[in-house]
Amino acid sequence: MLAALSLLAAGLSGPSQTYTALHSPYYRHLLRASLRPPPRSTPPAMAFNTHFEQLAVETGRTVSMVDITQRVTECVAKSNVKEGTVTVLSKHSTVGVMLNEFEERFVSDARQWLLKIAPPTYPWLHNDIDFRAGPPGYPGGDDAWRAMRMQEPPNAHSHIIQFVVGTSEAIPIHEGKMTIGTFQNIIVVDADGAVGNIGSPKSRSICVQVQGSD
Repeated sequence: MLAALSLLAAGLSGPSQTYTALHSPYYRHLLRASLRPPPRSTPPAMAFNTHFEQLAVETGRTVSMVDITQRVTECVAKSNVKEGTVTVLSKHSTVGVMLNEFEERFVSDARQWLLKIAPPTYPWLHNDIDFRAGPPGYPGGDDAWRAMRMQEPPNAHSHIIQFVVGTSEAIPIHEGKMTIGTFQNIIVVDADGAVGNIGSPKSRSICVQVQGSD
């Protein structure tokens, strides 16, 4: 652009022509164009994606642990999210979610430790069913609710264990994959499984929400 201005000035024969030309609209257009910054390149737009699934997880008796890493990995793959976060949430007050190694002997150690810090035989006030009221509007009232609860094992310790383990985990996603470590697994901890002849193994609801850009 500056070269074009130089050639224009060189082709003029006298001061009057030079003055007239340099103040012409065409020259002013060239000057403005030469001073204008180059256009910025626009980065490609990234779409925001979200994907939700509710997983049914079959758990065991007493305190049990289930590895759901592969199932969550499949949810992330379905979402097409390359950079973002996946949140894994338990919908139960006696079921937790944690990141840790899912090795058989460690799982046994963890179960024993959780039952040691929150023993089922401790005199938890929550287990005094006779002194508790049922939820508002329960069919049959408080007596019916207490009769129903009597069919299940006392579970105050299960709530305490879930309190220790935690309700959810949020995991960063980078380049389409969860950034968990080699020895990290996504583990569902059910602290309220069936005990003895009371109750039966349960199906637990675990929510998986994937959010981010493609």
